[in-house]
This record gives sequence, structure tokens and C-alpha cells, in this order.
Amino acid sequence: MPCPKIKKPFFSFNKTTIMKSIHSFMAAATAVIFLVSCKKNTNDAASEQQQTAKNISSQQKGIAGYVYTLSNQTSGNSVLVYSRTAAGTLSYSTSYSTGGAGTGAGLGSQGAVVLSGDLLLAVNAGSNSISSFAVSGGALQWKSTIASGGVTPKSITVYDQLVYVLNAGGTGNVSGFTLDAEGILHPLANSTRPLSSTAADPAQVSFISDGSAIAITEKATNKITTYTINEQGLPGTMHTLPSANATPFGFAVGKDGLLFVSEAAGGAPGASTVSSYMVNSSGVISLIDGPVSAGQTAACWVVVTNNGKYVYDSNTGSGTITSFSAKAGDLDVLEAAAGVTGMGSSPSDADLTNNSQFLYVRNGNRTISAFSVDNDGGLDAIQTITGLPASAVGLAAK
Repeated sequence: MPCPKIKKPFFSFNKTTIMKSIHSFMAAATAVIFLVSCKKNTNDAASEQQQTAKNISSQQKGIAGYVYTLSNQTSGNSVLVYSRTAAGTLSYSTSYSTGGAGTGAGLGSQGAVVLSGDLLLAVNAGSNSISSFAVSGGALQWKSTIASGGVTPKSITVYDQLVYVLNAGGTGNVSGFTLDAEGILHPLANSTRPLSSTAADPAQVSFISDGSAIAITEKATNKITTYTINEQGLPGTMHTLPSANATPFGFAVGKDGLLFVSEAAGGAPGASTVSSYMVNSSGVISLIDGPVSAGQTAACWVVVTNNGKYVYDSNTGSGTITSFSAKAGDLDVLEAAAGVTGMGSSPSDADLTNNSQFLYVRNGNRTISAFSVDNDGGLDAIQTITGLPASAVGLAAK
């Protein structure tokens, strides 16, 4: 069978046409390769960013909060930051300079560093100043350092945008400040007030729960002093009440004007107590219950759970944490040694996390003890971390 005839095409290429077609094809191919390459590079960049985000998330995974203390060193005060896992264990994270100086020794106070929402406030007892920081996760951003309005500030308290600091040196006083929208401190004119004595040796200042008054414990006078706070944020009338036992020290603020105060009894062995007090809207303070003894020595620092059911005090002379039931201010000892930090450890500053799930105690032997809080108020030891400066003071947890 003869092969079929090949028909002549109805068009034909010359050399020039062929070369132009080849160049056009190569240009198109190059463009396609470029676009594919760009898409690949873009996808790679996006993938890299996603991986970086995953790495950051992985690094932060398990971090449920933070614990803060002050180095209080004379060479420069710093906030020391510890990350907290969901299981309650701590790891040192970093430090931030306050812009002030410490004293290099204990302050004998409660409230040297405090948290309020997304703000952290700290005293610089060695340079007569206080500092403010914005808090974002584990990061702090310094906002201000300002003169404290007196000598040797050792305790600080905040309610909304109003701040009061307790200055223990010289004749002693309390002095007020305001916080602006940026978290910067400003002196509050005409807010400085004396204590009940020029030799009061005060330990703590704090607002009561509704902000209508501030309370101050005075170790040397064995008194609890209050000032009403008016609508302008200024102190009004002073009231005082002898404490139920000698040496009122740290205290925790409960609901409805309640205060739970430790009474160190001058450090006498087994003689320290805890008492509850009420501060009414007029600033008048009265005893509710106490003194209640757990047979411990030098009860000095106190915290209360968010629901007001349990109170804990750290006994510096006994190396223990005592637990109390505290419904409506009625105190009963649950366990004299609910937590043990050890003889010679000198437990001092303490704080509970926001949900009252964990209790942290800074000890005088340069450690922090961590405890979980049971539903019945019991404490379970989790961890003790070491390496704090010998001069460290204060503790705040979230």
C-alpha cells in the first residue's frame, strides 16, 4: 500500500521567524522559572516565620506566671524575675535595673515589691526612691524612678492610680503619688503624713480593700495606724489601735475591710500570734479575733487566699509556715507547720499566685520555697531554688 502523501503546510518558517520564536519561548520560560522561584522563596520565608513563631511558642509553653523579688544591692537595685510553670516550679529568667539602689541588708518589712494589674512597683531603700514598671508577660519595661518623699522607703501600696509609700527612716512618714496612663509616678501634693510616733519602726503600708483608707503597722509602738483617704487621694483623719500582741509586723488585706496581722512578740520563742482586725469606712480600726497562737517564733509575713478562707504566716524564727482558717475574720489554726522551710532558713516575704494555687516564700538563706495550696488549705512542698543575693527583699507572684 503506498504511503500517504504528506501535504505541504499552508504556512512556512524562515530562519528569522524561527529565531524570534526561540527567543520568545526562552523569555517566557525564564519568566515562569522566576515566578516559580519567587513563589518558592516567599513560601520559604513564610515557613521560616511560622517556624520561628513555633519556636517562641515552644519556649514559652508551660509558663503560667512569674515571681519577682528585689536584689536590694547597694551597687544598684534590680527586679529579679523567675518564670513559673503550670506545675508551680520556678526558673530564674532575668533581671531589670530599677534605676535606684538598695541597702544591702534586710528591710524588716512587707510590700517592698508589689504587682497591680500590668504594673509593678518597687522601693529603692538605699537611694530614697521608688520605681514603676509596665509588665508584659515575663518582660518589664521601666517607666519611672522618683524620690519617695522621705527616707528609707520599705513598703509600697497601690489602689487604682493612687500609690502610697512607707518611709521608715528619719522621723518616718507615708507619702502619696499618682500613676499616669503610661505608668509613670508623680508626687501627690500635700499627701505626706507622719506616723503615730517619730520612732515607730513601721513595717508595712497597704490600702484596705475598697481604697477608703490605708493601714500601717508600727513595730516599736505596738500600734496599727490608719488614715482615711478622701476623693482627692489625700489622707484625712488618723486612727490608732494597740495591737493584740506585741510587734505587729506584716499583714494581708482581706475582703470588706479585714486585715490579718502577724505579731512577732519581740521574737520571744513560741510567742508569736496572728490577729484579725476590721477597718470601717471612717478609718476606725477594731479587733475581730486574736491573738491566735500556733506556738511558733517570729511570725512576720502574712498572706490570705482570694476567697478569704485561709491565711498563712511565715515564722522566721521557726522555719515554718502556719495555716489558719479565716472565715469572716474568725481565726483558727489549721496546721502549726503546714509548710517547712527548715531551721535557719528564716522564711520571710511571701505571696500567693493570682488564683491562690501556689504559695512562694523568700527565705533569709538565699532561697525561695514553693508550695501548692490544697482545697482544704494544706500546703505541699514543690521546690526550693537557690542563688538569691544575700540582700534580697520582697516577693510578688502572679
